[in-house]
Amino acid sequence: QGQEKLSCNPKKENGTHVVLCELGNPMKAGARITVDMELSVSGLEDMGEAITFHLQLRSKNSPSPSNASVTVTVPVEAEAEMELRGNSLPATTVLPASWHWVEGSRRLEDHGIKVEHVYELHNKGPGTVSGVTLSLAVPSLLGAHVLLYLLELGTEGGMNCSHHPALNPAQV
Repeated sequence: QGQEKLSCNPKKENGTHVVLCELGNPMKAGARITVDMELSVSGLEDMGEAITFHLQLRSKNSPSPSNASVTVTVPVEAEAEMELRGNSLPATTVLPASWHWVEGSRRLEDHGIKVEHVYELHNKGPGTVSGVTLSLAVPSLLGAHVLLYLLELGTEGGMNCSHHPALNPAQV
């Protein structure tokens, strides 16, 4: 007839997390009730694609005519928004018209003006992420001419990094 909030208590039974909700006592014979439950579950990052709940209706009456149970499987969908930020230091670079690449030189200044590109990958949540791959393509040649001499690649924050074999080919 009306709506009531249930009093529910979490506990652990035989190594299983259980939530017990008292539906009412005494209940008239043949009574029918509908229960809508909203559960908030955390730590599902490693649960796989679904989580299963076993729901059981227990009566304290003796003898109980039935202990009806049902299994409900709910898909787990991770949600996280990634954001990529980038900067170039300096922000603007102008090459002198008379500058030329010095073939065979191992001095940095003979290979161009130093420009550092910094990229930050941020997880804006709400979930955690793992196994993220960021592929970054940098143009190093313009026709047969060197546009950018790729010197080094570094990471922070426990990330793994693999790079193209053309990184620092003259070992400058």
